[in-house]
Amino acid sequence: MEAFLSYNTVTSTPIHHADPSADSSFLFHNNAGDAEGGLAAPIARSTRRRQRTRKNTEEAENQRMTHIAVERNRRRQMNEHLAVLRSLMPECYIQRGDQASIVGGAIDFVKELEQLLQSLEAQKRTLQHAATDHGVLNSPPFAHFFASPQYTWCHNTHNCTPENQIPALADIEVTLIETHANIRILSPKRPGQLFKMVASLRSLMLTILHLNVTSLNSMVLYSLSLKVEEGCNLSTVDDIAAAIHSILSMIEAEVILVAH
Repeated sequence: MEAFLSYNTVTSTPIHHADPSADSSFLFHNNAGDAEGGLAAPIARSTRRRQRTRKNTEEAENQRMTHIAVERNRRRQMNEHLAVLRSLMPECYIQRGDQASIVGGAIDFVKELEQLLQSLEAQKRTLQHAATDHGVLNSPPFAHFFASPQYTWCHNTHNCTPENQIPALADIEVTLIETHANIRILSPKRPGQLFKMVASLRSLMLTILHLNVTSLNSMVLYSLSLKVEEGCNLSTVDDIAAAIHSILSMIEAEVILVAH
């Protein structure tokens, strides 16, 4: 380190002066070190941020591709099931080839098969009773279709309701799931019964979705699928069964009145 001497002209005391370039060099190195340390932290944070962003992007892309694959597989299976379902039905039940038409046609086809089954079962039971009981029927042909009816009709003198109860005019069974009701009614044939019953159900805000009618001799079996509309006052199976029995009672009263 170089230095130079100078004399104070008053005191004749030598004064030592340091080389200013040395201090400047020291300050420069310190400032440069601080600057490097200050820049390193933001660079590291930026690198970590880019890595996290890249990882999140990759995960989102993997989830998207997985979702696409699952959806593609679901559609393929659905198309296969619809193709099989369509092959099981006659062409007359399929108006168009779209999903809604195929499902709707399948529902109608199943309803028709149910009606055919009921008719064949009734004929079978009639033939069996005719062969074994000499034509005396202990129960009507369709009675075995009812598991737990709310109303049971007095079919014959050996199986009648007690004396303290009013005999029902029909077998009536109602099942209810949320706003959809399935109803079976077994009764004797009466003039205009179906038309009057349908009109009365509509007035009670019960919309008929499907209706099957199967008759054998003097008996008729109605199978109905109803929708309980908003505002309908019938909220339980007992309410609906009682309303149907009331409708049949009015129809029976009109038939008796006309006959007399």
